[in-house]
Amino acid sequence: MRWLILFLLSPLAAWADPVEVDVELVLAVDVSRSMSAAELDIQRRGYAAALSSPEVMGAIRGGLLGRIAVTYVEWAGDSAQRVVVPWTMIETQAQADAVAWTILSQTAPGMRRTSISGALLYAAEDMDANAFEGLRRVIDVSGDGPNNQGLPVLAARDAVLARGITINGLPLMTQDDFNTLFGIEDLDLYYQACVIGGPGAFVIPVRDWSEFAGAVRRKLVLEIAGLPPRIWAAQYRPAPAYDCLIGEKLWERNRSFFDVP
Repeated sequence: MRWLILFLLSPLAAWADPVEVDVELVLAVDVSRSMSAAELDIQRRGYAAALSSPEVMGAIRGGLLGRIAVTYVEWAGDSAQRVVVPWTMIETQAQADAVAWTILSQTAPGMRRTSISGALLYAAEDMDANAFEGLRRVIDVSGDGPNNQGLPVLAARDAVLARGITINGLPLMTQDDFNTLFGIEDLDLYYQACVIGGPGAFVIPVRDWSEFAGAVRRKLVLEIAGLPPRIWAAQYRPAPAYDCLIGEKLWERNRSFFDVP
């Protein structure tokens, strides 16, 4: 009888049907050590401003159900994922503003290495375990360099696509001293060939930090509304035969800069 009572009193949430939403959206944001404190702040402010903007709220309200589920996750190395906003429904301006405030309250520093594959696999597992059921499921991954740790990115991408999840990319093509060692000049093409996939998948490159907030806002509107993307520079060219292990090779070539004597 005691076990029966405990069973009957167990959380109702465990029995509840998932909440239907137009989109389950993972915002997977690069916080690797190649990002300065100022750049991390620009990213957080850009996402916060976009999520609470009239354009994004209009896209949410224009959906079939008029609501989305979103999580904001900062990532770096293979096992380095930091959840800033757990899965949350956005249906009203107040909910969007609350998510934006949570993002802005984050001041944690960057983490080591760059594992796009780790971020994708984490996002897919997290999506499968949430309490929502989206008409579409999308991972929005940003980053300033190629994969250099964990599973090869193509294998991770294919595993995620097999779950019916679309992957879109926001390659950050700003340049600094760190990028001369571990970055690549055609990161947009790398994302196109090696990272994104699924129905309507697209890339929006950011070539200067002044473009970031606007790029995020455009990207979120497209993802939430399910609109076909405009053609950006990376998409004018046919998909190249790309070396998707370029990041791992750059790391092996330059890792001595991080080796401790």
